[in-house]
Amino acid sequence: MSNETTSPPFVQFDDVWLAYNDELLAQNNFAVEAINLNVSQGEFIAIVGPSGCGKSTFMKLTTGLKMPSMGRIRVDGQPVTGPLKVSGMAFQAPSLLPWRTTLDNVLLPLEIVEPYRAQFKDRRKEFEERALKLLETVGLGGYAKKFPWELSGGMQQRASICRALIHEPKMLLLDEPFGALDAFTREELWCTLRDLWQAQKFNVILVTHDLRESVFLADTVYVMSKGPGRFVVQREIDLPRPRDLEITYTPEFTGIVHELRGHIGAMRKAGVATPQ
Repeated sequence: MSNETTSPPFVQFDDVWLAYNDELLAQNNFAVEAINLNVSQGEFIAIVGPSGCGKSTFMKLTTGLKMPSMGRIRVDGQPVTGPLKVSGMAFQAPSLLPWRTTLDNVLLPLEIVEPYRAQFKDRRKEFEERALKLLETVGLGGYAKKFPWELSGGMQQRASICRALIHEPKMLLLDEPFGALDAFTREELWCTLRDLWQAQKFNVILVTHDLRESVFLADTVYVMSKGPGRFVVQREIDLPRPRDLEITYTPEFTGIVHELRGHIGAMRKAGVATPQ
């Protein structure tokens, strides 16, 4: 991990375990266990692993939607004691409100997240300018007045990422954001996300099943074992930046993808050979 700098980690997990309720805790039945993690300021990490390994649980812990049964979590230097305001989130389903235009969907966090909520009426014009600029950046400049049902799936997901970034969070959490899209649209959005991150250097935690996606986008890829989830591999992606799609056809890139696939394949075999 590239933590040589003196600045403290932006995200820090210190021996974190989570059981979903007291009964499961009493049985030592954990969803995730022994998570230790240091994420540098501005780092882009990806988490991959088989279904049911606890990737989404990890996200809930990072955002403060779940509290650990044991261990400590710090984000931006502060202990996590409840839902965070410093993060934005986007999911596989864009979940845009069908009765709101693209612009109004993107503005939504500013209407509900403090301190913006209290300022929304007075600063609406300024916030609209910010939203329009963001939409322009992701190629949706002419779609501000369109409704979600007038947009393709890829366009909806672009709008969803804009909504996650409109309040300028320090951290963006992405849970399978491109999983429902066709391969061509997915790769287009990889480049959109790459450009947004390189321009603003917010922290990103990406949960994905797509190993190519993780290697193309991330500084570091973590492989999670099947439940109880724990990190079993930490792979620095030492491919030069900025990365273009052409890199995905190089032996260096495909070698890393095959290496990660090998780790996940080995875990699957181990799971079959030694059922719990």
